[in-house]
Amino acid sequence: MGRFHSYLKSAVKIISRYKGNEPLASFLKSYFSGNKKFGSNDRREITNLCYSYYRLGKAFTELSLEQQVLLGLKISARDPGPQWKALLPEYGVPEELQLEIFPWKEKLSAGINAAIFERSFLIQPDLFLRIRPGNEAQVLKKLNDALIPFEKEGSALRLPNAVKAGSVLSINTEVVVQDLSSQQLGRMLQHCHAAISSRWSPGQQSILSVWDCCAASGGKSILAVDALGAIDLTVSDIRPSIIANLKERFQEAGIKNYKAFVADATKGSEQLKKRSFDLVMADVPCSGSGTWSRTPEQLFYFDPEQIHTYTELQKSILRNIVHAVQPGGYLLYSTCSVFKAENEDQVRFLEASGFKLIQQQLITGYDKKADTLFGALLQKPRGINV
Repeated sequence: MGRFHSYLKSAVKIISRYKGNEPLASFLKSYFSGNKKFGSNDRREITNLCYSYYRLGKAFTELSLEQQVLLGLKISARDPGPQWKALLPEYGVPEELQLEIFPWKEKLSAGINAAIFERSFLIQPDLFLRIRPGNEAQVLKKLNDALIPFEKEGSALRLPNAVKAGSVLSINTEVVVQDLSSQQLGRMLQHCHAAISSRWSPGQQSILSVWDCCAASGGKSILAVDALGAIDLTVSDIRPSIIANLKERFQEAGIKNYKAFVADATKGSEQLKKRSFDLVMADVPCSGSGTWSRTPEQLFYFDPEQIHTYTELQKSILRNIVHAVQPGGYLLYSTCSVFKAENEDQVRFLEASGFKLIQQQLITGYDKKADTLFGALLQKPRGINV
């Protein structure tokens, strides 16, 4: 049992040092790099303890750190094993406690089951891949040959989170790492394509012009290429390092014909002043609350005042990009948030600007070991100037 006491002590030490200024995964990687005494099994056990602690949010701060860590381990979906169970009474871990991990239920978007959503923080989501067009047969063969367990849902693959998919599959070429809920935004993209192409003259050779204004690592752009076929693609992001990573990822994905530049979406861009697009994709910065099962440290450090900060940032972006949607064109607004202020309220903001809501969807993943996202497709009517 001494080894497990040592694991607990190490986890408490890490939690005491971690201040939430970087992703917990990055902090742990740096910590273990500087402490070579930990083997792979040690790192796995300690990492699980740390994540178990943050999965409780700030629900049980009256307990000691050791008690909180063990309580998180006890009530999580994963069976902690007999060695850990033996430590529970030794550290006085309470038998029963009222679960109140997510205290902001009144701020949730409509349609979220608050109780199930709250329980989802105790469950590590699965790993999801999206099979890129034309690669299904070879991807499935590689997984089967490697004896990797998976479930297939359309072009989506569900795998155990610990699987190193890149050791078997060509990431970005054959498959893209993309959450199950994110993949469903492809349906809105296809609706947009069908609506626009229906206006083309018979035999007209046209392609959609698309601007991904908050491109980040380019996942939504790759989805757009796969869902829409040949497109005139423009991508931008405020961070030069992200654009550099995006270009590398696009090279792996075989995407060559695109324009990429660094730009602050809250401000005007000289490169886009005279351009308009059939489709503008705005996967805006947000609280990320729909992904906190993957990153529970964000739940722990969340300040509800951040909702206002993000909504104002989102409105600033929307005010600046709506002019780039050509009359009759579309705006795809999306977040990985569960908060109404970042979702439905922003759609109302766009409607007040003259846009017409075509469809919106809260894509719940909390009951599927996946992320929860929000997406809305809006059209800019002809004859309005916003």
